[in-house]
Amino acid sequence: MWLQVSLFSLSGLLLSIQTQAQDQASLHRSNDPSGHCHYTFTVASPQESSCPGSNREMDGVLSRLTLLEALVSRLLAGVDKGTMTGVGANREEGLQEAYSQVTGERNQLQQDKERLNRQIQELQRRLAELSQEAESLRQKPCQQTLTSVGTQHENRPANDPAYDFGNSGYQEMKAEVTEFSASHVFHEGSRNFTGCGELVSVGDPVSHRKSDSITGKYGVWMQDPEPQGPQYTNNTVWRIDAVRRDVRHLFAYEDMDQFSRGFPMKVLVLPEPVESTGATVYRGSLYYQRRRSRTLIRYDLASEYLASRMDLPHAGFHGQHPYSWGGYTDIDLAVDEQGLWAIYSTSKARGAIVISQLNPESLEVKKTWETNIKKNTVANAFMVCGRLYTVASYTVPNTTINFAFDTATGVGQAVSVPFKNKYSYNSMVDYNHAQRKLYAWDNFHMVTYDIRLGRASHGRS
Repeated sequence: MWLQVSLFSLSGLLLSIQTQAQDQASLHRSNDPSGHCHYTFTVASPQESSCPGSNREMDGVLSRLTLLEALVSRLLAGVDKGTMTGVGANREEGLQEAYSQVTGERNQLQQDKERLNRQIQELQRRLAELSQEAESLRQKPCQQTLTSVGTQHENRPANDPAYDFGNSGYQEMKAEVTEFSASHVFHEGSRNFTGCGELVSVGDPVSHRKSDSITGKYGVWMQDPEPQGPQYTNNTVWRIDAVRRDVRHLFAYEDMDQFSRGFPMKVLVLPEPVESTGATVYRGSLYYQRRRSRTLIRYDLASEYLASRMDLPHAGFHGQHPYSWGGYTDIDLAVDEQGLWAIYSTSKARGAIVISQLNPESLEVKKTWETNIKKNTVANAFMVCGRLYTVASYTVPNTTINFAFDTATGVGQAVSVPFKNKYSYNSMVDYNHAQRKLYAWDNFHMVTYDIRLGRASHGRS
Protein backbone atom coordinates (compact mmCIF):
# COMPACT_ATOMS: atom_id res chain seq x y z
CA MET A 1 0.00 0.00 0.00
CA TRP A 2 2.84 2.43 0.81
CA LEU A 3 4.26 1.91 -2.67
CA GLN A 4 0.98 3.06 -4.20
CA VAL A 5 0.85 6.19 -1.97
CA SER A 6 4.43 7.09 -2.87
CA LEU A 7 3.64 6.64 -6.51
CA PHE A 8 0.66 8.99 -6.27
CA SER A 9 2.83 11.56 -4.40
CA LEU A 10 5.57 11.42 -7.01
CA SER A 11 3.04 11.70 -9.78
CA GLY A 12 1.53 14.80 -8.18
CA LEU A 13 4.94 16.36 -7.72
CA LEU A 14 5.86 15.59 -11.29
CA LEU A 15 2.61 17.12 -12.56
CA SER A 16 3.24 20.27 -10.50
CA ILE A 17 6.73 20.60 -11.84
CA GLN A 18 5.57 20.08 -15.39
CA THR A 19 2.85 22.74 -14.97
CA GLN A 20 5.29 25.24 -13.59
CA ALA A 21 7.67 24.49 -16.39
CA GLN A 22 4.96 25.25 -18.89
CA ASP A 23 4.32 28.61 -17.10
CA GLN A 24 8.02 29.56 -17.28
CA ALA A 25 8.71 28.54 -13.67
CA SER A 26 12.30 28.14 -12.42
CA LEU A 27 14.10 26.14 -9.76
CA HIS A 28 16.75 27.74 -7.53
CA ARG A 29 19.32 25.95 -5.42
CA SER A 30 21.34 27.43 -2.56
CA ASN A 31 23.13 26.39 0.59
CA ASP A 32 22.27 27.88 3.93
CA PRO A 33 24.93 28.58 6.59
CA SER A 34 24.34 25.19 8.14
CA GLY A 35 25.17 23.40 4.92
CA HIS A 36 21.65 22.29 4.01
CA CYS A 37 20.54 22.51 0.41
CA HIS A 38 17.42 24.64 -0.38
CA TYR A 39 15.34 24.42 -3.56
CA THR A 40 13.26 27.41 -4.50
CA PHE A 41 10.69 27.53 -7.30
CA THR A 42 10.22 30.93 -8.89
CA VAL A 43 7.70 32.03 -11.49
CA ALA A 44 8.93 34.63 -13.91
CA SER A 45 7.17 37.96 -13.97
CA PRO A 46 7.07 40.53 -16.74
CA GLN A 47 9.68 42.58 -14.92
CA GLU A 48 12.26 39.80 -14.55
CA SER A 49 13.70 37.05 -16.62
CA SER A 50 14.42 33.42 -15.67
CA CYS A 51 17.58 32.47 -13.95
CA PRO A 52 20.30 31.21 -16.25
CA GLY A 53 20.58 27.45 -16.36
CA SER A 54 17.28 26.88 -14.51
CA ASN A 55 15.67 25.08 -17.47
CA ARG A 56 18.49 22.56 -17.64
CA GLU A 57 18.19 21.81 -13.94
CA MET A 58 14.43 21.42 -14.27
CA ASP A 59 14.89 19.00 -17.09
CA GLY A 60 17.25 16.91 -14.98
CA VAL A 61 14.81 16.75 -12.10
CA LEU A 62 11.98 15.84 -14.43
CA SER A 63 14.08 13.08 -15.95
CA ARG A 64 14.96 11.66 -12.59
CA LEU A 65 11.34 11.80 -11.39
CA THR A 66 10.12 10.13 -14.56
CA LEU A 67 12.66 7.35 -14.12
CA LEU A 68 11.61 6.90 -10.46
CA GLU A 69 7.95 6.75 -11.47
CA ALA A 70 8.74 4.07 -14.03
CA LEU A 71 10.66 1.99 -11.51
CA VAL A 72 7.87 2.24 -8.92
CA SER A 73 5.26 1.29 -11.53
CA ARG A 74 7.29 -1.79 -12.50
CA LEU A 75 7.63 -2.75 -8.84
CA LEU A 76 3.88 -2.40 -8.25
CA ALA A 77 3.13 -4.44 -11.31
CA GLY A 78 5.37 -7.23 -10.04
CA VAL A 79 3.67 -7.22 -6.61
CA ASP A 80 0.18 -7.34 -8.14
CA LYS A 81 1.20 -10.07 -10.49
CA GLY A 82 2.61 -12.17 -7.64
CA THR A 83 -0.54 -11.68 -5.58
CA MET A 84 -2.80 -12.68 -8.45
CA THR A 85 -0.57 -15.65 -9.20
CA GLY A 86 -1.01 -16.94 -5.62
CA VAL A 87 -4.79 -16.53 -5.73
CA GLY A 88 -4.92 -18.25 -9.10
CA ALA A 89 -2.78 -21.11 -7.80
CA ASN A 90 -5.10 -21.67 -4.84
CA ARG A 91 -8.15 -21.54 -7.06
CA GLU A 92 -6.55 -23.93 -9.55
CA GLU A 93 -5.66 -26.34 -6.73
CA GLY A 94 -9.29 -26.31 -5.46
CA LEU A 95 -10.65 -26.92 -8.94
CA GLN A 96 -8.22 -29.77 -9.45
CA GLU A 97 -9.35 -31.42 -6.18
CA ALA A 98 -13.04 -31.05 -7.10
CA TYR A 99 -12.38 -32.47 -10.54
CA SER A 100 -10.60 -35.49 -9.04
CA GLN A 101 -13.54 -36.12 -6.68
CA VAL A 102 -16.08 -35.91 -9.49
CA THR A 103 -13.98 -38.21 -11.63
CA GLY A 104 -13.79 -40.78 -8.82
CA GLU A 105 -17.53 -40.68 -8.26
CA ARG A 106 -18.16 -41.08 -11.98
CA ASN A 107 -15.87 -44.11 -12.13
CA GLN A 108 -17.62 -45.67 -9.09
CA LEU A 109 -21.04 -45.14 -10.68
CA GLN A 110 -19.79 -46.72 -13.88
CA GLN A 111 -18.54 -49.77 -11.98
CA ASP A 112 -21.87 -50.09 -10.14
CA LYS A 113 -23.72 -49.87 -13.44
CA GLU A 114 -21.57 -52.60 -14.98
CA ARG A 115 -22.06 -54.84 -11.93
CA LEU A 116 -25.84 -54.40 -12.00
CA ASN A 117 -25.91 -55.11 -15.72
CA ARG A 118 -24.04 -58.36 -15.14
CA GLN A 119 -26.48 -59.37 -12.39
CA ILE A 120 -29.46 -58.57 -14.61
CA GLN A 121 -28.00 -60.63 -17.44
CA GLU A 122 -27.41 -63.56 -15.09
CA LEU A 123 -30.96 -63.37 -13.73
CA GLN A 124 -32.36 -63.20 -17.24
CA ARG A 125 -30.32 -66.22 -18.24
CA ARG A 126 -31.52 -68.24 -15.23
CA LEU A 127 -35.11 -67.13 -15.87
CA ALA A 128 -34.87 -68.31 -19.46
CA GLU A 129 -33.55 -71.69 -18.30
CA LEU A 130 -36.39 -72.07 -15.80
CA SER A 131 -38.95 -71.08 -18.43
CA GLN A 132 -37.58 -73.67 -20.85
CA GLU A 133 -37.63 -76.33 -18.14
CA ALA A 134 -41.19 -75.43 -17.19
CA GLU A 135 -42.29 -75.59 -20.82
CA SER A 136 -40.70 -79.00 -21.27
CA LEU A 137 -42.43 -80.24 -18.12
CA ARG A 138 -45.79 -79.00 -19.37
CA GLN A 139 -45.41 -81.12 -22.47
CA LYS A 140 -44.74 -84.31 -20.51
CA PRO A 141 -47.32 -86.50 -18.77
CA CYS A 142 -47.22 -86.93 -14.99
CA GLN A 143 -44.51 -89.30 -13.82
CA GLN A 144 -44.12 -91.22 -10.61
CA THR A 145 -41.75 -88.82 -8.90
CA LEU A 146 -42.55 -85.54 -10.63
CA THR A 147 -45.77 -83.56 -10.90
CA SER A 148 -45.94 -81.44 -14.03
CA VAL A 149 -45.79 -77.73 -13.33
CA GLY A 150 -48.60 -77.13 -15.79
CA THR A 151 -50.98 -79.71 -14.27
CA GLN A 152 -53.79 -78.04 -12.41
CA HIS A 153 -56.03 -79.37 -9.70
CA GLU A 154 -59.67 -79.52 -10.69
CA ASN A 155 -60.51 -76.89 -8.07
CA ARG A 156 -57.45 -74.72 -8.82
CA PRO A 157 -57.89 -71.69 -11.17
CA ALA A 158 -55.71 -71.52 -14.25
CA ASN A 159 -53.98 -68.35 -13.06
CA ASP A 160 -52.95 -69.82 -9.70
CA PRO A 161 -49.48 -68.43 -8.81
CA ALA A 162 -48.40 -71.86 -7.63
CA TYR A 163 -47.93 -72.81 -11.27
CA ASP A 164 -46.51 -69.52 -12.46
CA PHE A 165 -42.79 -70.09 -12.85
CA GLY A 166 -42.48 -66.77 -14.60
CA ASN A 167 -43.33 -64.96 -11.40
CA SER A 168 -40.11 -63.97 -9.69
CA GLY A 169 -41.85 -64.16 -6.31
CA TYR A 170 -41.77 -67.96 -6.56
CA GLN A 171 -38.29 -68.40 -8.01
CA GLU A 172 -35.00 -68.70 -6.21
CA MET A 173 -31.92 -67.73 -8.10
CA LYS A 174 -29.09 -68.41 -5.66
CA ALA A 175 -28.07 -71.28 -3.45
CA GLU A 176 -25.29 -72.14 -1.07
CA VAL A 177 -24.22 -75.76 -1.45
CA THR A 178 -22.01 -77.72 0.87
CA GLU A 179 -20.67 -81.05 -0.32
CA PHE A 180 -20.00 -83.81 2.18
CA SER A 181 -18.77 -87.34 1.97
CA ALA A 182 -21.26 -90.21 1.92
CA SER A 183 -19.25 -91.83 4.66
CA HIS A 184 -20.59 -89.16 7.00
CA VAL A 185 -24.25 -89.80 6.30
CA PHE A 186 -24.39 -91.89 9.46
CA HIS A 187 -22.38 -91.28 12.55
CA GLU A 188 -19.71 -93.89 13.11
CA GLY A 189 -21.26 -95.00 16.35
CA SER A 190 -24.80 -95.28 14.98
CA ARG A 191 -23.92 -98.24 12.73
CA ASN A 192 -23.76 -100.53 15.69
CA PHE A 193 -27.17 -99.52 17.02
CA THR A 194 -30.18 -98.89 14.77
CA GLY A 195 -33.06 -99.18 17.22
CA CYS A 196 -34.61 -96.60 19.52
CA GLY A 197 -32.62 -95.30 22.44
CA GLU A 198 -31.37 -92.25 24.23
CA LEU A 199 -29.69 -89.36 22.43
CA VAL A 200 -25.94 -89.68 22.93
CA SER A 201 -24.43 -87.06 20.61
CA VAL A 202 -25.20 -84.55 17.86
CA GLY A 203 -22.73 -83.96 15.04
CA ASP A 204 -21.63 -80.69 13.45
CA PRO A 205 -24.18 -78.88 11.26
CA VAL A 206 -24.00 -79.40 7.49
CA SER A 207 -25.40 -76.55 5.39
CA HIS A 208 -27.52 -77.49 2.35
CA ARG A 209 -28.90 -74.13 1.33
CA LYS A 210 -28.98 -70.44 2.24
CA SER A 211 -32.08 -68.35 1.68
CA ASP A 212 -31.48 -65.28 -0.45
CA SER A 213 -34.31 -63.03 0.77
CA ILE A 214 -35.54 -61.57 4.06
CA THR A 215 -38.53 -63.96 4.03
CA GLY A 216 -36.01 -66.74 4.67
CA LYS A 217 -34.75 -65.36 7.99
CA TYR A 218 -36.53 -68.28 9.63
CA GLY A 219 -38.80 -71.05 8.42
CA VAL A 220 -39.26 -74.81 8.31
CA TRP A 221 -37.93 -77.48 5.98
CA MET A 222 -38.22 -81.29 6.10
CA GLN A 223 -38.47 -84.62 4.30
CA ASP A 224 -41.24 -87.17 4.82
CA PRO A 225 -39.84 -90.12 6.81
CA GLU A 226 -42.77 -92.31 5.75
CA PRO A 227 -44.11 -91.23 2.32
CA GLN A 228 -47.31 -92.96 1.19
CA GLY A 229 -47.51 -92.68 -2.58
CA PRO A 230 -45.47 -92.57 -5.77
CA GLN A 231 -46.05 -88.85 -6.39
CA TYR A 232 -43.74 -87.77 -3.57
CA THR A 233 -40.94 -89.86 -2.08
CA ASN A 234 -38.63 -89.72 0.91
CA ASN A 235 -36.25 -87.78 -1.36
CA THR A 236 -38.72 -84.92 -1.79
CA VAL A 237 -37.78 -81.81 0.18
CA TRP A 238 -40.43 -79.45 1.55
CA ARG A 239 -39.87 -75.86 2.62
CA ILE A 240 -41.90 -72.95 4.04
CA ASP A 241 -40.56 -69.41 4.52
CA ALA A 242 -42.18 -68.13 7.72
CA VAL A 243 -41.35 -64.40 7.59
CA ARG A 244 -44.55 -63.07 6.10
CA ARG A 245 -47.94 -61.87 7.26
CA ASP A 246 -49.86 -64.49 5.26
CA VAL A 247 -47.74 -67.64 4.90
CA ARG A 248 -49.36 -70.05 2.43
CA HIS A 249 -46.68 -71.21 -0.01
CA LEU A 250 -45.22 -74.71 0.32
CA PHE A 251 -42.23 -75.31 -1.95
CA ALA A 252 -41.56 -78.87 -3.15
CA TYR A 253 -38.17 -79.99 -4.49
CA GLU A 254 -37.54 -83.28 -6.27
CA ASP A 255 -34.51 -84.12 -4.16
CA MET A 256 -31.79 -82.59 -2.03
CA ASP A 257 -29.72 -81.65 -5.07
CA GLN A 258 -32.53 -79.59 -6.60
CA PHE A 259 -33.19 -78.09 -3.18
CA SER A 260 -29.56 -77.01 -2.83
CA ARG A 261 -29.67 -75.47 -6.30
CA GLY A 262 -32.91 -73.64 -5.56
CA PHE A 263 -35.11 -75.25 -8.24
CA PRO A 264 -38.58 -76.18 -6.92
CA MET A 265 -40.60 -78.64 -8.97
CA LYS A 266 -43.88 -77.31 -7.56
CA VAL A 267 -45.33 -74.64 -5.29
CA LEU A 268 -48.50 -75.49 -3.40
CA VAL A 269 -50.83 -72.78 -2.10
CA LEU A 270 -52.26 -73.85 1.25
CA PRO A 271 -55.95 -73.29 2.05
CA GLU A 272 -55.21 -71.72 5.45
CA PRO A 273 -52.23 -69.55 6.51
CA VAL A 274 -49.41 -71.09 8.54
CA GLU A 275 -48.33 -69.93 12.02
CA SER A 276 -44.56 -69.86 12.65
CA THR A 277 -42.12 -72.79 12.28
CA GLY A 278 -43.96 -75.71 13.91
CA ALA A 279 -45.07 -77.57 10.75
CA THR A 280 -44.02 -81.11 9.81
CA VAL A 281 -44.57 -83.66 7.02
CA TYR A 282 -45.61 -87.23 7.81
CA ARG A 283 -47.17 -90.05 5.77
CA GLY A 284 -48.00 -87.90 2.76
CA SER A 285 -49.55 -85.00 4.68
CA LEU A 286 -48.43 -81.59 5.87
CA TYR A 287 -49.39 -80.89 9.49
CA TYR A 288 -49.43 -77.30 10.68
CA GLN A 289 -51.03 -74.77 13.03
CA ARG A 290 -53.47 -72.30 11.50
CA ARG A 291 -52.46 -68.67 11.99
CA ARG A 292 -53.73 -66.95 15.15
CA SER A 293 -55.52 -70.04 16.44
CA ARG A 294 -55.01 -73.35 18.24
CA THR A 295 -56.43 -75.17 15.19
CA LEU A 296 -54.32 -77.97 13.73
CA ILE A 297 -54.62 -78.80 10.02
CA ARG A 298 -53.75 -81.90 8.02
CA TYR A 299 -53.24 -81.08 4.35
CA ASP A 300 -53.05 -84.03 1.96
CA LEU A 301 -50.14 -83.38 -0.41
CA ALA A 302 -51.18 -85.77 -3.20
CA SER A 303 -54.76 -84.55 -3.59
CA GLU A 304 -54.01 -81.01 -2.42
CA TYR A 305 -56.98 -80.61 -0.12
CA LEU A 306 -57.60 -80.02 3.57
CA ALA A 307 -58.06 -83.53 4.95
CA SER A 308 -58.86 -82.75 8.59
CA ARG A 309 -58.73 -80.03 11.21
CA MET A 310 -58.99 -80.04 14.98
CA ASP A 311 -58.45 -77.62 17.85
CA LEU A 312 -55.70 -78.63 20.27
CA PRO A 313 -57.50 -78.41 23.64
CA HIS A 314 -56.47 -75.50 25.90
CA ALA A 315 -53.27 -74.88 23.89
CA GLY A 316 -51.79 -71.41 24.05
CA PHE A 317 -51.31 -69.68 20.70
CA HIS A 318 -50.00 -66.52 19.03
CA GLY A 319 -47.43 -65.57 21.63
CA GLN A 320 -48.97 -66.95 24.83
CA HIS A 321 -46.40 -69.72 25.38
CA PRO A 322 -43.64 -69.52 22.74
CA TYR A 323 -40.05 -70.74 22.81
CA SER A 324 -37.47 -68.25 24.09
CA TRP A 325 -36.82 -66.78 20.63
CA GLY A 326 -40.49 -65.82 20.18
CA GLY A 327 -41.87 -66.05 16.67
CA TYR A 328 -45.35 -67.27 17.81
CA THR A 329 -43.87 -70.73 18.36
CA ASP A 330 -46.63 -71.75 20.77
CA ILE A 331 -47.46 -75.07 19.06
CA ASP A 332 -44.65 -77.21 17.67
CA LEU A 333 -45.58 -80.38 15.76
CA ALA A 334 -43.04 -83.21 15.68
CA VAL A 335 -42.63 -86.73 14.30
CA ASP A 336 -40.53 -89.66 15.49
CA GLU A 337 -40.51 -93.45 15.41
CA GLN A 338 -43.72 -93.54 17.47
CA GLY A 339 -45.83 -91.12 15.45
CA LEU A 340 -47.12 -87.56 15.51
CA TRP A 341 -46.68 -85.25 18.52
CA ALA A 342 -47.64 -81.74 19.64
CA ILE A 343 -45.32 -79.74 21.91
CA TYR A 344 -47.08 -76.77 23.52
CA SER A 345 -48.30 -75.36 26.85
CA THR A 346 -51.54 -74.37 28.54
CA SER A 347 -52.76 -71.96 31.19
CA LYS A 348 -53.28 -74.88 33.54
CA ALA A 349 -49.65 -75.96 33.09
CA ARG A 350 -48.56 -72.36 33.73
CA GLY A 351 -46.20 -72.26 30.78
CA ALA A 352 -44.56 -75.66 31.34
CA ILE A 353 -44.14 -77.87 28.28
CA VAL A 354 -47.05 -80.22 27.56
CA ILE A 355 -46.66 -83.18 25.18
CA SER A 356 -49.60 -84.79 23.38
CA GLN A 357 -49.51 -87.75 21.02
CA LEU A 358 -51.96 -87.20 18.14
CA ASN A 359 -53.92 -89.44 15.81
CA PRO A 360 -52.34 -88.68 12.40
CA GLU A 361 -55.68 -89.05 10.59
CA SER A 362 -58.15 -87.18 12.81
CA LEU A 363 -55.69 -85.07 14.87
CA GLU A 364 -57.42 -86.12 18.07
CA VAL A 365 -55.31 -86.28 21.22
CA LYS A 366 -54.43 -89.85 22.21
CA LYS A 367 -52.48 -89.14 25.39
CA THR A 368 -50.93 -86.16 27.17
CA TRP A 369 -47.94 -85.62 29.49
CA GLU A 370 -47.01 -82.52 31.46
CA THR A 371 -43.33 -81.72 32.16
CA ASN A 372 -41.75 -79.39 34.70
CA ILE A 373 -39.63 -77.29 32.32
CA LYS A 374 -40.93 -73.89 31.21
CA LYS A 375 -41.40 -73.59 27.47
CA ASN A 376 -40.17 -70.01 27.27
CA THR A 377 -36.85 -70.95 28.92
CA VAL A 378 -35.74 -73.20 26.04
CA ALA A 379 -35.04 -72.32 22.42
CA ASN A 380 -36.51 -75.39 20.71
CA ALA A 381 -37.64 -78.96 21.25
CA PHE A 382 -37.96 -82.20 19.28
CA MET A 383 -39.01 -85.83 19.80
CA VAL A 384 -36.78 -88.92 19.39
CA CYS A 385 -38.07 -92.41 20.25
CA GLY A 386 -40.88 -91.03 22.42
CA ARG A 387 -38.55 -88.71 24.33
CA LEU A 388 -38.69 -84.95 24.37
CA TYR A 389 -35.38 -83.08 24.10
CA THR A 390 -34.96 -79.32 24.53
CA VAL A 391 -32.24 -76.99 23.21
CA ALA A 392 -30.93 -74.46 25.72
CA SER A 393 -30.18 -71.50 23.41
CA TYR A 394 -30.89 -70.45 19.82
CA THR A 395 -28.00 -67.93 19.55
CA VAL A 396 -25.05 -69.28 21.55
CA PRO A 397 -22.71 -70.98 19.06
CA ASN A 398 -21.84 -73.82 21.44
CA THR A 399 -24.91 -74.62 23.52
CA THR A 400 -26.41 -77.89 24.81
CA ILE A 401 -29.46 -80.08 24.69
CA ASN A 402 -30.28 -79.57 28.33
CA PHE A 403 -33.44 -81.53 29.20
CA ALA A 404 -35.06 -84.87 28.34
CA PHE A 405 -38.49 -86.24 29.17
CA ASP A 406 -39.36 -89.89 28.58
CA THR A 407 -43.06 -90.48 27.84
CA ALA A 408 -42.62 -94.19 28.61
CA THR A 409 -41.79 -93.50 32.25
CA GLY A 410 -43.14 -89.98 32.71
CA VAL A 411 -39.78 -88.91 34.10
CA GLY A 412 -37.76 -85.85 33.10
CA GLN A 413 -34.11 -85.18 33.77
CA ALA A 414 -31.35 -82.68 33.01
CA VAL A 415 -28.91 -83.73 30.29
CA SER A 416 -25.94 -82.09 28.59
CA VAL A 417 -25.45 -83.01 24.94
CA PRO A 418 -23.35 -80.47 22.97
CA PHE A 419 -25.22 -78.69 20.19
CA LYS A 420 -23.97 -76.02 17.78
CA ASN A 421 -25.82 -72.96 16.47
CA LYS A 422 -23.33 -72.25 13.70
CA TYR A 423 -25.18 -69.19 12.34
CA SER A 424 -26.45 -67.88 15.70
CA TYR A 425 -30.23 -67.80 15.19
CA ASN A 426 -31.71 -71.30 15.21
CA SER A 427 -35.48 -71.02 14.80
CA MET A 428 -36.45 -74.64 14.04
CA VAL A 429 -35.17 -78.10 15.03
CA ASP A 430 -36.98 -81.30 13.92
CA TYR A 431 -36.07 -84.99 13.85
CA ASN A 432 -36.31 -87.32 10.83
CA HIS A 433 -36.16 -90.92 12.01
CA ALA A 434 -35.72 -92.35 8.50
CA GLN A 435 -32.58 -90.28 7.93
CA ARG A 436 -31.66 -90.29 11.64
CA LYS A 437 -30.87 -86.60 11.40
CA LEU A 438 -31.96 -83.34 12.92
CA TYR A 439 -33.19 -80.72 10.44
CA ALA A 440 -32.73 -77.07 11.48
CA TRP A 441 -33.18 -73.55 10.15
CA ASP A 442 -30.36 -71.38 11.45
CA ASN A 443 -30.41 -67.70 10.39
CA PHE A 444 -31.23 -68.14 6.66
CA HIS A 445 -29.30 -71.45 6.55
CA MET A 446 -30.97 -74.86 6.21
CA VAL A 447 -28.75 -77.42 7.95
CA THR A 448 -28.78 -81.03 9.15
CA TYR A 449 -27.08 -82.76 12.08
CA ASP A 450 -26.21 -86.43 12.30
CA ILE A 451 -27.14 -87.91 15.66
CA ARG A 452 -26.13 -91.02 17.57
CA LEU A 453 -28.45 -92.98 19.86
CA GLY A 454 -27.51 -95.33 22.65
CA ARG A 455 -29.48 -98.05 24.39
CA ALA A 456 -32.05 -96.78 26.85
CA SER A 457 -31.02 -97.05 30.50
CA HIS A 458 -34.38 -98.60 31.43
CA GLY A 459 -34.06 -101.31 28.80
CA ARG A 460 -36.66 -100.03 26.37
CA SER A 461 -35.92 -100.62 22.71
